[in-house]
Amino acid sequence: MAKPPESAPVPRGRGHEPATASTRAEIDAFLDRIRALDSAPTPGQRGRLIFALDATMSRQPTWDTACRLQADMFNETAAIGGLDVQLVYFRGLGECRASRFVSDPRTLAGLMEKIDCRGGHTQIGKVLAHARGETERTKVQALVFVGDAMEESIDELCATAGELALRGVPVFMFQEGGDAVAENAYREIARLSHGAYCRFNPGAAHELGELLRAVAAYASGGLKALHRLSADKNRGAIRLLEQMR
Repeated sequence: MAKPPESAPVPRGRGHEPATASTRAEIDAFLDRIRALDSAPTPGQRGRLIFALDATMSRQPTWDTACRLQADMFNETAAIGGLDVQLVYFRGLGECRASRFVSDPRTLAGLMEKIDCRGGHTQIGKVLAHARGETERTKVQALVFVGDAMEESIDELCATAGELALRGVPVFMFQEGGDAVAENAYREIARLSHGAYCRFNPGAAHELGELLRAVAAYASGGLKALHRLSADKNRGAIRLLEQMR
C-alpha cells in the first residue's frame, strides 16, 4: 500500500456547533457587502489556492484523472503571476491531512500519487475549518473542493462557509455525479462563501480541467483574470462567472 505524503493532520478546529437561525441571518446580511470584493493577490505576490479532494473509496475510479489535471492549474497561471497550491484530502476513519504550499506542479503530482483512496465518511467541515485557519495566518485566494458526497450537518458546514465569506475566501464546489444531498449542500456552501458550484459527469476530464483552470486563474489574478479566460471561451470560466456576478 502506498504511503501517504508528508503532511500534517487537519485539526477539527472551531465552528462545529450547530448553526442557529441568527447565525444564518447574519451570514446572509453580509453577503451583499462582499459581492464586490476581489480576492486577487497583492501585485508582485503569488496567489494561494487550497485544492481539497474527497479521497474516500467512491472516488477511486476518477482519482487518476484528478492527479493528471492538477498540472493544468499551474500552467494556466504562469503568465498571470504564479500560484502556490496546498493539497488537502480526507479518507478512512477520520483522516484529514494537508500538505505544505507548493509552487511546482511536479511536486504536487508527487504528493497526489502517494495517496490511495480508502473507505470512510466525508469530512468537508474539517476542510472548511482548515481553510479558515490558513487564511487567518496568510491570505488564501480560494478553496476548491472536488467530491461526490456529503454525510455531515449542512448547518455546520454553512456556518463555516459564511465565515470564509467574511474573510474573502470563495469556495468552489465541484461535484462528480448526481447525488441530490451532495448537490444541495455544495450549492449552499458555494452560495454562502460567494464561490460557485458546478457538477461534472464521472470521467469527464475535459470538463473538470476547464473548471480547475478557471479557479486557478481567479486565485492568481482575481475576477479580471477570470473575465479574460471567459473571453477566450473557456466554459469553466463562463460557468463560474455566471454565479459570481
